Amino acid sequence: MNAGRADAIVQAPGSAVAAAGSAQAAPGQEPARFRQVLGHFCTGVTIITTVDSGGRPAGFACQSFAALSLDPPLVLFCPSRTSATWPRIARAGHFCANVLTAGQRDLARVFGTAGADKFAGIAWSPSASGAPVLAGVLTWVGCEVEVVHEAGDHHVVIGRVTELGPVGTEAPLLFYRGRYGVTAAAPACGPPEVVDTLLAWPRHADWI
Repeated sequence: MNAGRADAIVQAPGSAVAAAGSAQAAPGQEPARFRQVLGHFCTGVTIITTVDSGGRPAGFACQSFAALSLDPPLVLFCPSRTSATWPRIARAGHFCANVLTAGQRDLARVFGTAGADKFAGIAWSPSASGAPVLAGVLTWVGCEVEVVHEAGDHHVVIGRVTELGPVGTEAPLLFYRGRYGVTAAAPACGPPEVVDTLLAWPRHADWI
């Protein structure tokens, strides 16, 4: 995603509200503007993995991963419709979302490169489904593919959680404005924040 200023407001059709001095982007500029603005939303970084019927591992780096439901336990991720890895995950019917640590940005680059021999020299162990759990990850979530929706140039894949890995203590790898980065976690010395989200459980201070 492209870095840049985020001081303009995109005006909805028919709306009378606009930021002073802002200009409506031309149609040809919308994809770049979309990437610029949404690039200011910081995400974690995962590697979505599977293993096919022949025992061959597959995976790709994915920032569009999120928790969706507690009951039943569901997560989602969004592969591109041009992804070469997604069809292999779809055929397998299961996947593992590996959450990367701050020290694994090189791993993210390997799995973010199309056509690379991504698992060459990479240590991993199989989850119960056989999907690769990469060595040293912050944690991991094993899932079965529940349902797939088409959404523009991507798919929305909903997975039912079947396994949860142990949780490490390292800082997470983050993605912000087109670059990998890290941040120091706030000390868990007080109650969790009160927000209207499924992850803000009053009895837990952990991520999930």
